[in-house]
Amino acid sequence: FVATWQSGYVEVNGLRLHYTRTGGDKPPVVLAHGFSDDGLCWTPVAEILESDYDVIMVDARGHGRSEAPEEGSNRTDMASDLHGVIEALGLHRPAVIGHSMGGGTTLALAGLYPDVPSAILLEDAAPRGLAAMGMPHNPGRPAWITEMFENIRSKTREQLIAEQRAATPAWSEVALELVIDARLRLSPKVANFGPPTAVDWPAILKRVTCPAMLIAADPARGGTITAERIAAFQSYVPQLRAMTIKGAGHCVRYERFDRYMDIVRGFLAGVTETT
Repeated sequence: FVATWQSGYVEVNGLRLHYTRTGGDKPPVVLAHGFSDDGLCWTPVAEILESDYDVIMVDARGHGRSEAPEEGSNRTDMASDLHGVIEALGLHRPAVIGHSMGGGTTLALAGLYPDVPSAILLEDAAPRGLAAMGMPHNPGRPAWITEMFENIRSKTREQLIAEQRAATPAWSEVALELVIDARLRLSPKVANFGPPTAVDWPAILKRVTCPAMLIAADPARGGTITAERIAAFQSYVPQLRAMTIKGAGHCVRYERFDRYMDIVRGFLAGVTETT
């Protein structure tokens, strides 16, 4: 956390949601993280962008320092949260960047509130069969989430970092620490996501009118966004530009940071206006 950055809360949908903001009279860029990450996982990105943009890193419900609802949530709920944060902070037509779960949130925001984002960029997030987005979150508590929380409870921070380092050797030490610290702050209530069928993706996608960019992981590294999925996505969002980053896994920016930032900065330069 950079000392000059702002940290605050807004009340949205009955929840106290936390954000971190670089500030300044610059074009706003909102960042939406993936599942089990939080806003501060965007720190390396924000450190590069803050010279040109007011970067707002939002903790999704149940993540970071944001409250978690007792009941389940789906992407439309999270899009409403993000919309509420944008309104509460008085952000005018921000560009929005989302990773994985946050990519689904970003896409839902652009379809449900088409006048809000000036542009969207998705990091390894695309409709799966136009029924679900990114990682499948089913009602109840999926086994892998239960196992994740058991693992968190049974190990020290240092052990968790070492375990993650062994699993993802391409990640920087900064990324490893940010991800594990976010996981340690994660609320167990995040297991209660709504079923994918609760989101009408075809209807939402047809309402996305802003410029859109997709940065996809390499299928050779486990990426699930194939050329066929991109084509199906573009049939609903024809203005979508897509790029697959060779050698990158699902968390593209953790593994190919320089390449990722080149694409992000180029995209933002083309869709934002200086104030």
